[in-house]
Amino acid sequence: MQIDQQTPEWYRARYNQLRDQALLKENSARPAAAPIEMAESSILHRETIPGGWYWSTLLPRGQALRLINTSGNNGVSVGIWNADDHSERYNAGDTIKLQWTTCLTTGRVLFSDMGRVLASIINDSCGFSDTLMGGSTPQSNAHNFGNAGLRNTRNNLRLIAGKHDMAQHDVTSCISFFSHISTQADGSFRWIEGDVQPGDYVDLRAEMNLLVAVSNCPHPLAPDKAFAPAPIDAVRWQAPAIKADDLCRTFCEEARRGFENTDPLFA
Repeated sequence: MQIDQQTPEWYRARYNQLRDQALLKENSARPAAAPIEMAESSILHRETIPGGWYWSTLLPRGQALRLINTSGNNGVSVGIWNADDHSERYNAGDTIKLQWTTCLTTGRVLFSDMGRVLASIINDSCGFSDTLMGGSTPQSNAHNFGNAGLRNTRNNLRLIAGKHDMAQHDVTSCISFFSHISTQADGSFRWIEGDVQPGDYVDLRAEMNLLVAVSNCPHPLAPDKAFAPAPIDAVRWQAPAIKADDLCRTFCEEARRGFENTDPLFA
Protein backbone atom coordinates (compact mmCIF):
# COMPACT_ATOMS: atom_id res chain seq x y z
CA MET A 1 0.00 0.00 0.00
CA GLN A 2 1.25 3.48 -0.88
CA ILE A 3 1.85 5.96 1.91
CA ASP A 4 -0.95 8.23 0.68
CA GLN A 5 -3.40 5.33 0.98
CA GLN A 6 -2.64 4.70 4.66
CA THR A 7 -5.72 6.29 6.19
CA PRO A 8 -6.50 6.61 9.93
CA GLU A 9 -8.72 3.56 9.57
CA TRP A 10 -5.81 1.60 8.07
CA TYR A 11 -3.52 2.57 10.95
CA ARG A 12 -6.22 1.69 13.48
CA ALA A 13 -6.75 -1.75 11.95
CA ARG A 14 -2.99 -2.31 11.77
CA TYR A 15 -2.57 -1.32 15.42
CA ASN A 16 -5.34 -3.69 16.51
CA GLN A 17 -3.82 -6.51 14.47
CA LEU A 18 -0.38 -6.06 16.02
CA ARG A 19 -1.87 -5.73 19.49
CA ASP A 20 -3.87 -8.94 19.12
CA GLN A 21 -0.84 -10.80 17.81
CA ALA A 22 1.29 -9.62 20.72
CA LEU A 23 -1.34 -10.53 23.32
CA LEU A 24 -1.92 -13.96 21.77
CA LYS A 25 1.80 -14.70 21.81
CA GLU A 26 2.19 -13.43 25.34
CA ASN A 27 -0.79 -15.24 26.83
CA SER A 28 0.05 -18.54 25.17
CA ALA A 29 3.52 -18.52 26.66
CA ARG A 30 2.86 -16.79 29.97
CA PRO A 31 4.39 -18.80 32.84
CA ALA A 32 2.68 -19.35 36.15
CA ALA A 33 3.69 -16.68 38.64
CA ALA A 34 5.01 -18.15 41.89
CA PRO A 35 4.71 -15.60 44.71
CA ILE A 36 7.98 -14.05 45.81
CA GLU A 37 8.02 -14.44 49.57
CA MET A 38 8.87 -11.60 51.94
CA ALA A 39 10.86 -13.22 54.73
CA GLU A 40 10.68 -11.59 58.15
CA SER A 41 14.47 -11.29 58.15
CA SER A 42 14.33 -9.27 54.90
CA ILE A 43 12.23 -6.44 56.38
CA LEU A 44 14.10 -3.14 56.62
CA HIS A 45 11.40 -0.68 57.67
CA ARG A 46 7.69 -0.56 58.50
CA GLU A 47 5.41 2.45 58.28
CA THR A 48 1.71 3.08 58.87
CA ILE A 49 0.22 5.75 56.60
CA PRO A 50 -2.90 7.38 58.09
CA GLY A 51 -6.00 7.77 55.96
CA GLY A 52 -5.76 10.80 53.70
CA TRP A 53 -2.05 11.30 54.31
CA TYR A 54 1.13 10.68 52.38
CA TRP A 55 4.55 9.13 52.84
CA SER A 56 7.69 8.85 50.75
CA THR A 57 10.78 6.70 50.85
CA LEU A 58 14.04 6.18 49.01
CA LEU A 59 14.01 2.68 47.56
CA PRO A 60 17.43 1.54 46.30
CA ARG A 61 17.71 -0.84 43.36
CA GLY A 62 17.01 -4.39 44.52
CA GLN A 63 14.80 -3.45 47.45
CA ALA A 64 11.03 -3.82 47.36
CA LEU A 65 8.10 -1.89 48.80
CA ARG A 66 5.00 -3.75 49.99
CA LEU A 67 1.78 -1.76 50.34
CA ILE A 68 -0.76 -3.57 52.51
CA ASN A 69 -4.37 -2.48 52.11
CA THR A 70 -5.20 -3.41 55.67
CA SER A 71 -8.85 -2.36 55.66
CA GLY A 72 -9.67 -2.62 51.97
CA ASN A 73 -9.43 1.04 50.94
CA ASN A 74 -10.64 1.79 47.41
CA GLY A 75 -7.36 3.00 45.97
CA VAL A 76 -3.82 3.89 47.05
CA SER A 77 -1.87 6.11 44.65
CA VAL A 78 1.86 5.92 43.95
CA GLY A 79 4.22 8.31 42.19
CA ILE A 80 7.78 7.29 41.26
CA TRP A 81 10.93 9.22 40.35
CA ASN A 82 14.51 8.23 39.60
CA ALA A 83 16.17 9.14 42.91
CA ASP A 84 19.42 10.00 41.12
CA ASP A 85 17.74 12.31 38.60
CA HIS A 86 14.24 13.58 39.40
CA SER A 87 13.70 14.67 35.79
CA GLU A 88 13.13 10.97 35.01
CA ARG A 89 9.82 9.76 36.39
CA TYR A 90 7.00 7.27 35.90
CA ASN A 91 5.31 7.50 32.52
CA ALA A 92 1.83 6.00 32.36
CA GLY A 93 1.52 6.33 28.58
CA ASP A 94 4.71 4.42 27.81
CA THR A 95 3.96 1.81 30.47
CA ILE A 96 0.61 1.06 28.82
CA LYS A 97 1.72 1.40 25.21
CA LEU A 98 4.90 -0.66 25.43
CA GLN A 99 3.17 -3.56 27.18
CA TRP A 100 -0.07 -3.40 25.16
CA THR A 101 -2.23 -3.36 28.27
CA THR A 102 -3.75 -1.25 31.03
CA CYS A 103 -3.84 -4.32 33.29
CA LEU A 104 -0.76 -3.63 35.41
CA THR A 105 -0.39 -6.48 37.87
CA THR A 106 2.08 -9.27 38.73
CA GLY A 107 4.70 -9.63 36.01
CA ARG A 108 4.34 -6.14 34.58
CA VAL A 109 6.86 -3.32 34.86
CA LEU A 110 6.58 0.45 35.28
CA PHE A 111 8.47 2.45 32.65
CA SER A 112 10.04 5.86 32.96
CA ASP A 113 9.78 8.60 30.35
CA MET A 114 13.27 7.57 29.17
CA GLY A 115 12.35 4.01 28.24
CA ARG A 116 13.89 2.47 31.34
CA VAL A 117 12.26 0.20 33.93
CA LEU A 118 11.72 1.96 37.22
CA ALA A 119 10.00 -0.86 39.08
CA SER A 120 8.58 -4.35 38.65
CA ILE A 121 5.30 -5.57 40.11
CA ILE A 122 6.48 -8.84 41.66
CA ASN A 123 3.35 -9.59 43.72
CA ASP A 124 -0.22 -8.30 43.53
CA SER A 125 -2.91 -10.11 45.50
CA CYS A 126 -5.65 -7.75 44.30
CA GLY A 127 -4.82 -7.86 40.60
CA PHE A 128 -6.35 -4.49 39.72
CA SER A 129 -4.84 -1.04 39.34
CA ASP A 130 -5.58 2.14 37.40
CA THR A 131 -3.11 4.44 35.72
CA LEU A 132 -5.51 6.19 33.32
CA MET A 133 -7.51 8.53 35.55
CA GLY A 134 -4.91 9.74 38.00
CA GLY A 135 -5.45 10.32 41.69
CA SER A 136 -8.01 12.40 43.55
CA THR A 137 -8.07 16.21 43.35
CA PRO A 138 -9.89 19.03 45.16
CA GLN A 139 -12.42 18.97 42.33
CA SER A 140 -13.07 15.22 42.63
CA ASN A 141 -13.45 15.56 46.41
CA ALA A 142 -15.92 18.40 45.94
CA HIS A 143 -17.92 16.23 43.53
CA ASN A 144 -17.76 13.05 45.63
CA PHE A 145 -17.91 14.41 49.17
CA GLY A 146 -19.01 18.02 48.84
CA ASN A 147 -15.75 19.36 50.26
CA ALA A 148 -12.83 20.50 48.10
CA GLY A 149 -10.73 21.06 51.23
CA LEU A 150 -10.31 17.37 52.01
CA ARG A 151 -6.90 15.81 51.52
CA ASN A 152 -6.27 14.52 48.02
CA THR A 153 -3.64 12.75 45.98
CA ARG A 154 -2.72 15.65 43.70
CA ASN A 155 -1.82 17.89 46.61
CA ASN A 156 -0.19 15.06 48.56
CA LEU A 157 2.17 14.33 45.67
CA ARG A 158 2.91 18.03 45.27
CA LEU A 159 3.82 18.27 48.95
CA ILE A 160 6.20 15.32 48.61
CA ALA A 161 7.74 16.85 45.49
CA GLY A 162 8.33 20.12 47.32
CA LYS A 163 10.10 18.34 50.16
CA HIS A 164 12.52 16.89 47.60
CA ASP A 165 13.27 20.20 45.86
CA MET A 166 10.90 19.60 42.98
CA ALA A 167 8.15 21.82 41.58
CA GLN A 168 4.53 21.21 40.59
CA HIS A 169 5.52 20.40 37.01
CA ASP A 170 7.60 17.50 38.32
CA VAL A 171 4.41 15.77 39.48
CA THR A 172 3.02 13.84 36.54
CA SER A 173 0.99 10.65 36.27
CA CYS A 174 0.56 8.21 39.12
CA ILE A 175 -0.70 4.66 39.41
CA SER A 176 -3.51 3.75 41.81
CA PHE A 177 -3.38 0.22 43.18
CA PHE A 178 -6.40 -1.61 44.61
CA SER A 179 -8.57 0.06 41.97
CA HIS A 180 -10.65 -1.80 39.38
CA ILE A 181 -11.62 0.55 36.55
CA SER A 182 -13.38 -0.47 33.32
CA THR A 183 -13.18 1.63 30.16
CA GLN A 184 -16.55 1.89 28.45
CA ALA A 185 -17.26 1.96 24.71
CA ASP A 186 -17.81 5.72 24.80
CA GLY A 187 -14.42 6.30 26.47
CA SER A 188 -15.79 6.88 29.96
CA PHE A 189 -14.59 5.04 33.05
CA ARG A 190 -16.56 2.94 35.52
CA TRP A 191 -15.61 1.56 38.92
CA ILE A 192 -16.06 -2.21 39.28
CA GLU A 193 -17.03 -3.20 42.82
CA GLY A 194 -16.17 -6.37 44.71
CA ASP A 195 -12.52 -6.86 43.79
CA VAL A 196 -10.77 -4.93 46.57
CA GLN A 197 -10.42 -6.88 49.81
CA PRO A 198 -8.96 -6.10 53.25
CA GLY A 199 -5.41 -7.42 53.47
CA ASP A 200 -4.65 -7.12 49.76
CA TYR A 201 -1.04 -6.19 49.04
CA VAL A 202 1.24 -5.25 46.18
CA ASP A 203 5.05 -5.50 45.99
CA LEU A 204 7.11 -3.13 43.84
CA ARG A 205 10.75 -4.11 43.28
CA ALA A 206 13.06 -1.18 42.49
CA GLU A 207 14.99 -1.65 39.24
CA MET A 208 16.65 1.75 39.69
CA ASN A 209 17.29 3.87 42.76
CA LEU A 210 13.83 5.33 43.36
CA LEU A 211 11.96 7.99 45.23
CA VAL A 212 8.51 6.53 45.85
CA ALA A 213 5.56 8.64 46.99
CA VAL A 214 2.41 7.08 48.44
CA SER A 215 -0.93 8.86 48.85
CA ASN A 216 -3.55 7.11 50.96
CA CYS A 217 -6.63 8.75 49.43
CA PRO A 218 -9.63 7.13 47.70
CA HIS A 219 -9.68 6.78 43.92
CA PRO A 220 -11.81 9.54 42.34
CA LEU A 221 -14.33 6.96 41.07
CA ALA A 222 -14.45 4.94 44.29
CA PRO A 223 -18.00 4.34 45.56
CA ASP A 224 -17.18 5.66 49.06
CA LYS A 225 -20.08 7.67 50.47
CA ALA A 226 -17.89 9.50 52.98
CA PHE A 227 -14.24 10.48 53.07
CA ALA A 228 -12.90 8.01 55.62
CA PRO A 229 -9.87 6.09 54.29
CA ALA A 230 -8.34 3.77 56.88
CA PRO A 231 -4.60 3.51 57.55
CA ILE A 232 -2.47 1.32 55.30
CA ASP A 233 0.89 -0.31 55.98
CA ALA A 234 4.08 0.10 53.97
CA VAL A 235 6.99 -2.30 54.33
CA ARG A 236 10.40 -1.77 52.75
CA TRP A 237 12.24 -5.06 52.33
CA GLN A 238 15.19 -6.64 50.58
CA ALA A 239 13.96 -8.58 47.58
CA PRO A 240 15.70 -11.89 46.81
CA ALA A 241 18.32 -12.15 44.10
CA ILE A 242 16.85 -12.04 40.62
CA LYS A 243 16.80 -15.35 38.76
CA ALA A 244 17.35 -15.88 35.04
CA ASP A 245 13.67 -16.75 34.54
CA ASP A 246 12.37 -13.79 36.56
CA LEU A 247 8.77 -13.23 35.44
CA CYS A 248 8.97 -9.44 35.17
CA ARG A 249 12.17 -9.54 33.14
CA THR A 250 10.90 -12.18 30.72
CA PHE A 251 7.18 -11.41 30.50
CA CYS A 252 7.37 -9.72 27.08
CA GLU A 253 9.85 -8.41 24.55
CA GLU A 254 9.17 -4.81 25.53
CA ALA A 255 10.11 -5.52 29.13
CA ARG A 256 13.32 -7.22 28.01
CA ARG A 257 14.28 -4.16 25.98
CA GLY A 258 13.45 -1.91 28.93
CA PHE A 259 15.89 -3.83 31.11
CA GLU A 260 18.50 -3.67 28.36
CA ASN A 261 18.22 0.12 28.64
CA THR A 262 18.28 0.06 32.45
CA ASP A 263 20.89 -2.48 33.55
CA PRO A 264 23.96 -0.79 31.97
CA LEU A 265 23.48 2.14 34.38
CA PHE A 266 24.33 -0.21 37.24
CA ALA A 267 26.92 -2.45 35.57
